[in-house]
Amino acid sequence: MSASRDAGLKLIREHALIDGKPVTGAAWIDVDDPATGEVMGRIPDLGAAETERAVAAATREFPAWSREDPHRRAAILRDWARLIDENTEALGALMAIENGKPFEEAKGEVAYANGFIKWFAGEAERLIGDTQDSPLGHTLVTFRQAIGPCALITPWNFPAAMLTRKLGPAFAAGCTAVVKPASQTPFTAIALVELAYRAGVPGGALNLVTGDAATIGGVLTASPDIRKLSFTGSTPVGRKLMEQSAPTLKRLSMELGGAAPLIVFADADLDHAAEETVKGKFRNSGQTCVCPNRVYVETPVAEAFAARLADRVAALKVGPAFETGVKVGPLIEPKALDKVRRHLDHVRSTGGRVLTGGEDHPLGGRFFQPTVTLGGEESLFREEETFGPLIPVFPFADEAEAIRLANGSEFGLASYLFTRDLDRAFRVGRAIEAGMCGVNTGLMSTAVAPFGGVKSSGYGREGSTHGIDEYVDIKTLTLALRR
Repeated sequence: MSASRDAGLKLIREHALIDGKPVTGAAWIDVDDPATGEVMGRIPDLGAAETERAVAAATREFPAWSREDPHRRAAILRDWARLIDENTEALGALMAIENGKPFEEAKGEVAYANGFIKWFAGEAERLIGDTQDSPLGHTLVTFRQAIGPCALITPWNFPAAMLTRKLGPAFAAGCTAVVKPASQTPFTAIALVELAYRAGVPGGALNLVTGDAATIGGVLTASPDIRKLSFTGSTPVGRKLMEQSAPTLKRLSMELGGAAPLIVFADADLDHAAEETVKGKFRNSGQTCVCPNRVYVETPVAEAFAARLADRVAALKVGPAFETGVKVGPLIEPKALDKVRRHLDHVRSTGGRVLTGGEDHPLGGRFFQPTVTLGGEESLFREEETFGPLIPVFPFADEAEAIRLANGSEFGLASYLFTRDLDRAFRVGRAIEAGMCGVNTGLMSTAVAPFGGVKSSGYGREGSTHGIDEYVDIKTLTLALRR
């Protein structure tokens, strides 16, 4: 595995990218390896002036890029996808180092991320409008036109997929972009942008700025030239960005926090439900916005299900990214450990019991034992994402209570349910207040599926045939044709 790690380290570029050119600065931000805490590199701590340059470049390039033949944009996206495929090993290694997720999982994310580029390359060629007769005797012709330069702010937990899920539709529509990646995991984004340049994306069409999020976000939201902002991150930050974007009336799409419920009914296949719960929960060590945050199990099978779940979780290997067989890596930063400990203390103090795990891992540092609990008071998990390797299981009495508990949260991003009853699957799936519901599966994210939430989990959809709609305006021509 050392060769793979070395390939990842070779991709590190300690610069931002504005108008196709590397940019550094007088101040720097260290980026560490979560598995060791050692600094692996640094990025420039840029500010308002550099962000304004990036916006100016995106604005200047927009007319030409938006008028480019859509088939040409599609060809560029396909070339970018080919380069990503050719560099999957190195990109996965780079991500594993800066994020801490297991190497095999990181390579899987690269493939997942590339799915968005491939999908939206096809959508670029299908950016069609329609015609309609008007009751006034006119002919109406509609076009879907690129909305303008975009600001794309991405999180640390999926540094490849969250970038391509935004850039794919933006480029397919003809938008230009200014990207702000998370400072904890910037190098994967920088490497992907450089591959995009190699594929033929004009420098001004794709700019990447690193530095203080508040400063950069303030410039992006204040700029009248930025016509669209897409953000993935916490609900409080999303609200702040919305407030700052109001004066310029930007188009916004927000993929915000979640507290996903997972419901297991007594008629479910318990072994399958336990397997899928583990798959859904322990991606990226539980640091995902769609992973099950609270598991509700019908009372007659609660003990049996929790035991099955605990057996599987106890078998998960914890360790650094490149160690063979590792399924759970470190958390991203020390304060993430504190949150897991606080949530676990809440379960214990309210009468729940730990079935497996429950302690800091013997490896130390940012590693925590994968943990399953049963019982206790569940309201905290409706209010806060744990964002770590803890699965709390709570019994429920009947379907009505399950729905009430699932919906008793301000968040509504993902949800899951397990049952053999098709009527119940449709009934409960539609009753849960969430943008997505996985039925008998713990994994549902793909380029062809709409991704997004309701309530305080945000609005707008990424991926699927709907994803490009976030980046276009509908233009109508009313033609008074002689007949």
